[in-house]
Amino acid sequence: MSILIKTVRIAGFRGLENIEVTLKQSTILTGMNNTGKTSFLKALQLALGNRQFVSQDDFFIQGSSVCEKIIIDLLIVPINCDGKQCESFSEDWEILLTTDRIRNDDTGNAFVSFRTIITFGMIKNSYKAQQFIQQDWPEFKQDDVDWFDVENGKRTNFHFDEVPFFYMDAQRDILEDTKLRSSYLGKMLSKIEYSAEDIKDIEDQIKTLNEKAVSSSDILSNIRTTLKELDTAMDTRSEGIEITPFTKKIRDLNKGLTIYYTDSRDSFSMEYHGMGTRSWSSLLTLKSFIALLSKNAETKKSVFFPVLAIEEPEAHLHPNAQKKLFVQIDAIAGQKIISTHSPYIAATAKLDQIRNFYKDEIVTCGRIMTDSLSEEEIRKIYRQVINTRGEIFFSKLLVFFEGETEEQALPIFAQKHFGKTSVEMGLDFVGVGGFGGYLPFLRFAEAMNIPWLIFSDAENTSDKNIKGNVQQQFSNCGSPKSERDCIVFIDDGNDFEKQLISDGFGDEIKKAIASSDVYTNEKHREAKEQYRLTEIQGYDDEKLYNVITASKTQYGPAIAEQIIQSEKDLPPKVIELFHRISAILKIGRQKHDNHN
Repeated sequence: MSILIKTVRIAGFRGLENIEVTLKQSTILTGMNNTGKTSFLKALQLALGNRQFVSQDDFFIQGSSVCEKIIIDLLIVPINCDGKQCESFSEDWEILLTTDRIRNDDTGNAFVSFRTIITFGMIKNSYKAQQFIQQDWPEFKQDDVDWFDVENGKRTNFHFDEVPFFYMDAQRDILEDTKLRSSYLGKMLSKIEYSAEDIKDIEDQIKTLNEKAVSSSDILSNIRTTLKELDTAMDTRSEGIEITPFTKKIRDLNKGLTIYYTDSRDSFSMEYHGMGTRSWSSLLTLKSFIALLSKNAETKKSVFFPVLAIEEPEAHLHPNAQKKLFVQIDAIAGQKIISTHSPYIAATAKLDQIRNFYKDEIVTCGRIMTDSLSEEEIRKIYRQVINTRGEIFFSKLLVFFEGETEEQALPIFAQKHFGKTSVEMGLDFVGVGGFGGYLPFLRFAEAMNIPWLIFSDAENTSDKNIKGNVQQQFSNCGSPKSERDCIVFIDDGNDFEKQLISDGFGDEIKKAIASSDVYTNEKHREAKEQYRLTEIQGYDDEKLYNVITASKTQYGPAIAEQIIQSEKDLPPKVIELFHRISAILKIGRQKHDNHN
């Protein structure tokens, strides 16, 4: 049996005004830059590790006012060998935590609730930390009372050597680790021990090796002979001069430590390897260090539960290496909290391990409640969303639609309308692969607190009722918002291509078809394109529709380009969609088009 930090609450720290995050044994933090992932890890460090880095900038600022204190609450629970919460702490953990700190919830399950408060002391002109053991674990908000306004409880200290905290940032480098005694590698090297017999044996071998190296080299032998002349100038009882190409004493072995990685032909020292290998190696030394501590704890028959906070383990690594590294980190003893911008790491993790940070007015943390989903529903989220569109973990707004023409055209229209690319806005246009494919995407976006919109066809024929089907999927996704706020339907009976034709863009579509034909060279284009355009002018709406729907990926971008090059307004339904986007992202439209 072991323990788990089940829940962390933070108020008043950096950009985290008030947030609650539940954790697993391995937790992945996703989200765009500047959403609070690093701040969350640093808050854990405040509660469990080093507090020396605190400055005035770490206190939450709202307008012209600054929070007076930082509050961090930790809920620690017992878990069994399968990682599931159980009723009571083991005897060893109960002794460490002490029975006067352990409480029981309404269901009889044991827990310990710790609080850390950071304030600025005017008298000593420094920051001070106070720690408390709480009597219970209150609701996040109940009867308009926030958790941090509930009485602190009994003041205490709760630093335990058996629950060490390790922080590894994105700038790690094994080369730097070899130089620093304070690094995890340096700490391990400083703990190297040998028996007296081994020391004598190794140092005798080193002495023989040094003698062989010097006597076999004319240069080294000559240097030693020449330096012996020092004896004539020094009034000492010198025993002569030694030259030691290799370190003489075993205690100095670590000072010249060099790490080599060998391929099938050559061996290269670490300084000749790229940052990916060096970063990965640094992470693995942490794994080795924790394994050493764990072994020592086992020898002493002591409990041991390390907590690791790791930033961007994917730094400088290719996708397959990122996946492999996550598996290696996941296997480390204790609890791991990993912030990442890698869709590959997110895809490798389990759904219930992922927490998504999103920043709007405040920072929120979303997660998928897998207990409420069937195995098939979970599989669809993996297969249709995470494994194919991992970039949406890092979106500010998602726009879903079903067709290929929309996927090609909407980003072009958006750049025209807003005067910047969708990437610059944090906006992702996501095709769901058909009108029946919305639900896994909607469940994902809702759970992760990522705003979303649907831009949907509205066909209603004997074999399909797209509008009704989309409305049903919206109803099933569990969103508290209204359909009117979330869905832009094009005109009844139309899909996107029919809508463009009915909106009066027939001439632009015909030009797009003519310009998209395959020509061998520019002369061929000049000779044939106008003739082809004249031929296409005779197409009626049905013929035009059949041509462009037969090759949507070919004609989609060309149609969009022809429309924005014309003097016409963008399609009305597209403008309606963009107005919704503007409202959510709180952005104005640049004067790059002709409509109001």
